[in-house]
This record gives sequence, structure tokens and C-alpha cells, in this order.
Amino acid sequence: MILYGASGHGKVIIDILESIRTPHIEIWDDADKEPIWEFPVKKPFHSGAAITEPVIIGIGVNATRRKIAEKLEGKVSFGTAVHATSYISKRSRVAEGTVVMAGVTVNPDVQIGRHCIINTNCSLDHDCVIGDYAHISPNVVLSGDVHVGEGTHIGSGASVIQGIRIGKWCTIGAGAVVIRDIPDYATAVGNPARVIKVKEP
Repeated sequence: MILYGASGHGKVIIDILESIRTPHIEIWDDADKEPIWEFPVKKPFHSGAAITEPVIIGIGVNATRRKIAEKLEGKVSFGTAVHATSYISKRSRVAEGTVVMAGVTVNPDVQIGRHCIINTNCSLDHDCVIGDYAHISPNVVLSGDVHVGEGTHIGSGASVIQGIRIGKWCTIGAGAVVIRDIPDYATAVGNPARVIKVKEP
């Protein structure tokens, strides 16, 4: 497996890959970086040879992760990384490029898009839909049938009640309690969550 991104987020992905006994881990980064533990950091496509191993993008910023994924599209295949201690229902789907951290629970009929981050100890209940490039932070609770749009970041410890629709490229603050739908490009904080601004698309 090739991990693109030598960062703190990358360290967590290395831990995931080790938990599932990935036989070979290689780290890439565009910048000059010190090794991560015993893993040297190489420049992307350093050998010039065709890339046969799957790639995971270890970048925590959603928009940057999308930019790199689009740059790599058609040049590499993308893998997934699911920590050995997570629970993923056999009736759910995790798309390519997505990482699922330790202690996560994903219940039946959840659909998780491409290049998402499903972070430590969060819970996704039945029939949730997570758009591409979304980040569900540690200890988030999504009740049943919650839809989260592309690129949205839900902050640590937030809770979302059943049936809520959160738009694309939103930011939901840490600890927020979402009881109403949130429009695209909005930032919402508090208990109950209220929209404090809406970005231009």
C-alpha cells in the first residue's frame, strides 16, 4: 500500500495498515519530510515505473484530498484502510480511498463515499449516506438515515438526530447537536446547532 501524505493523519493510517497486517507500506509526500518511524518518505512516482500498488491519500484537509485524488485519477488505483477493531456491517459499502479508524461502528445499509475519513470511535447508524471527501471526526454520532454531503467536515463529538440532511462542503462544529437540516456551504455550531455563516460556492 502507498500512503500519499507524511503527516499526523498519515501516522494514524499507518497504524490502521499495521493492524490489518498490510505486507508493504510506502510513504509519499511532495515536500521533503523526515521518516515516519521506520518508514522513509519518498517523492511521488520517484522510480518512474508504473504503480501497481493501491494508494491511499493521507491528507486530513478535505479540499486538498480531493485535489490530489483528481490529480492521481487514472494514474493509480485507490485502496481502502479499515482498522481491525472497527465494525463494518456486511450490508454497508465503503468506497475506494476511504479510511476507517479504530473503534468505529458502521451499521447496516450505510453508504460511505470515496476518499472519506471515518475517524476514531464514531458511530454511523443504519441507512446513513456519506458523500465523497467527507470527514466524520472522532466520537461523532450519526443517527439513522443521516445524509452528509460531499466535502463536509463534522467536528469531534457532534451528534446528528435521525433523518437530517447536511449539505456539501459544510462545517459542523465540535460538540454540535444537529436537529435541523443544514444547507450547502454552511458552518453550524452549538446545541442546538445554528448556522452562523454560509460560504460562497
